[in-house]
Amino acid sequence: MPATIGYLVIDSTNPQQLLPFWCGLLDVQLATDIGEGQFLVLSPTANGLPISFQRVPEPKHVKNRLHLDLVVDDLDAATAEIEGLGGRWLEPDTTRELDGYIWRIMADPEGNEFDIVLASA
Repeated sequence: MPATIGYLVIDSTNPQQLLPFWCGLLDVQLATDIGEGQFLVLSPTANGLPISFQRVPEPKHVKNRLHLDLVVDDLDAATAEIEGLGGRWLEPDTTRELDGYIWRIMADPEGNEFDIVLASA
């Protein structure tokens, strides 16, 4: 039986603190609170992927082994929005490009990495 992706789960020491960042960035809202904040599930994104946050005791220390690539129409506008929401550009002034893919490496307020990728023309 093939499995399907149910949720993308992001570890966080304070999921409630990440809600304004991710809800603002993805234009979603909190859908479910499980276990008094142990798991916070967001409403599905525009493409249907439900993202959730799991409270963990330890802060992030190393690079993520899995990350989101968020497709945007304008890298500069998306970077400004992310920074305005409390995130950061991990390699300021560095925009990467490979075989037509153009992206920047970003992080949420707890340091969880994700990329913003320029939508193809």
